[in-house]
Amino acid sequence: MTSAADVRTGQCHCGAVRFEVSLSDGFNAVRRCNCSYCRMRGAVVVTADIGGVKILQGEELLTSYRFHSGSVDHFFCSRCGIYTHHQRRSDRNLHAVNVACLDGISPFDFSEVPVMDGVNHPNDTGKQPRLAGILRFTPEN
Repeated sequence: MTSAADVRTGQCHCGAVRFEVSLSDGFNAVRRCNCSYCRMRGAVVVTADIGGVKILQGEELLTSYRFHSGSVDHFFCSRCGIYTHHQRRSDRNLHAVNVACLDGISPFDFSEVPVMDGVNHPNDTGKQPRLAGILRFTPEN
């Protein structure tokens, strides 16, 4: 069950796309991935159930990109280019949502972010998901 605290609003950089998201596990499931696309995109994400992302404005401006297996959509604003969310390949019943798009949240709010091994994705290897490392942020005072 999602609490009211786990319902967040967000937007792309230019504000043309606005959305509401019900986080499946709050910020407990924050993560990054080291696959070729995520490595270049650099986003920190959290999880929402597939029906947990509600586009409030600008749905017609969202576009998507598919790569590798072509099985999931990665959504971004066609005006500013900012990635908002994607359907997770490892569990198509979930979305990953870019925390930098959430109102009042920054990727730098998390001192440690687990990095999943997307280079050796479980759907490709048949093995269990593996942690590739930990991304750490230590602010200077």
